[in-house]
Amino acid sequence: MNRQPAVAGSFYPANPIQLHQMLDTYLNDADTGEKVPKAIIAPHAGYVYSGPIAATAYARLKKAHNLITRVVIIGPSHRVAFKGLAVSKAQAFITPLGSITVDQEAVKTIAKLAFVDYLEEAHTYEHSLEVHLPFLQEMLDDFKIVPIVTGDASPEQVSQVIDALWGGDETLIVISSDLSHYHDYAAAKKLDKTTSAVIEHLQYEQLADDSACGKVPVSGLLKLAREKSLTIKTIDLRNSGDTAGDKSRVVGYGAYVID
Repeated sequence: MNRQPAVAGSFYPANPIQLHQMLDTYLNDADTGEKVPKAIIAPHAGYVYSGPIAATAYARLKKAHNLITRVVIIGPSHRVAFKGLAVSKAQAFITPLGSITVDQEAVKTIAKLAFVDYLEEAHTYEHSLEVHLPFLQEMLDDFKIVPIVTGDASPEQVSQVIDALWGGDETLIVISSDLSHYHDYAAAKKLDKTTSAVIEHLQYEQLADDSACGKVPVSGLLKLAREKSLTIKTIDLRNSGDTAGDKSRVVGYGAYVID
């Protein structure tokens, strides 16, 4: 069983040549940075809105294109309500750029935890993981993914899963989240600046419910970062009013890295 793309042709081009060109444009405009990140937080909207912001995080993988062989990707559920974290029995996730193998051994490891369950319907139409996959295919050579969708889960549960899969230089952690939703441009800028400060100070307890749609996975990463004495920095902070939308009702996007 393979997981087929759900939002190709809507969130990003279904045509592989157009998709490759679009990614190329975003990634070439972004700074590759000094260090390769261990973990990133990046947005998951339609590419015309959030692609340039996501690219600022993904461009930094350039030096590790042949080193990173496993990507743990955790995003929030938008369509299905459930408790805990959802994994999939899919052997591969398909995008217009090809097939990505799922690291089923890693999935089995975390599926032993009481709050992690196989729940295909949490994955079937979920875009929060899918939109990151073409970026990874563009930047990395040969890698497997551990796709995880979060439902109603605690920061402790998410951090436990990330810790179990942390690995070494071969493993990248990707947390999928947008920021504020549907405020006017000025209000969104202010809110997202506050949220970014909370993220940089690893104060996940202070994250407001409506500050980030991926609050659950973000909180888990921040909790673990604090325990491991790691630092996280904001590398981009924009919104749909900066990219492709009008400024009266915007969605915020941030890109963050733990080196």
